[in-house]
Amino acid sequence: MQLTGIHHVTAITAQAAQNHRFYVETLGLRLVKKTVNQDDTSAYHLFYADGAGSPGTDLTFFDWPTAPARRGTHSIVRTALRVANEASLEWWRQRLSAAGVAVSDIVGINGRAALDFEDPEGQRLTLVVDGGAIPFAVWEKSPVPAEHQIRGLGPVTISVPQIERTELVLTKLLGLERTSNYQHAAHASGDIHVFRIGEGGPAAELHVAVEPGLPQAREGAGGVHHLALRTPSFGEYDAWAERLRESGYPNSGPVDRFYFRSLYLREPNGILIEIASDGPGFATDEPAETMGEALSLPPFLEAKRAAIEAGLKPL
Repeated sequence: MQLTGIHHVTAITAQAAQNHRFYVETLGLRLVKKTVNQDDTSAYHLFYADGAGSPGTDLTFFDWPTAPARRGTHSIVRTALRVANEASLEWWRQRLSAAGVAVSDIVGINGRAALDFEDPEGQRLTLVVDGGAIPFAVWEKSPVPAEHQIRGLGPVTISVPQIERTELVLTKLLGLERTSNYQHAAHASGDIHVFRIGEGGPAAELHVAVEPGLPQAREGAGGVHHLALRTPSFGEYDAWAERLRESGYPNSGPVDRFYFRSLYLREPNGILIEIASDGPGFATDEPAETMGEALSLPPFLEAKRAAIEAGLKPL
């Protein structure tokens, strides 16, 4: 029983139409699922991913009319997106600059070439080289050439004031391994510790920045709501549910999200972490060729479709 990497990251937008334009037209991701927050059906839940909606490629957004996030610790502070090589980084540096997006120079971060930028609401993102060996599905209709397309999620960085209790949860409960640490002044004021998920690598790391001098973050637009870690099968998902139950650590218990199954817990600083199964996947309720084009609702919300659609703004 082992978690295998980052499954998805869910952030917050207060501008769904603008968000959709940026992630599809500028970043070239595919909107693979247009649905609603199952706990707040007044809000879109938008899933951007590779061409097949593969697990580990999903950057998702809740559409909430909220104030901008206040940056600080006790929060998820940066999401990395993978590209194949440094030639792609240079291509992206030019593309983002031409689109009016402020972008950093290409630098080395923990041994990998990388490029920092933000989305229109201040969502902190990094493009990082993964070497091109991790499979992903090309999106044929993307405005980005196949060789430069974003290939999925890279390391996710969280910020905590102290690491000790967080490390216990990550290692003893969730089975991650602390492997190294580094410093990068543009990303954190203190040391950043690397935790390997499963076999590790650019799609399977959680980075923990220790920043006791920062104020506590406030959730809002341009911030991240939660991150999810991958479990590959329903059998292992059930085993994780039992492990959390037996541990006595506070958690949600099993939650069926229809497109995947979930378990939720908060590490000691309040950061929400989900364990999510790889399946069934986004083609469960619509053809793979047309995923994301129409509003999808899980069966338990289908009877409320008319009321839900009436409350949503067009993208």
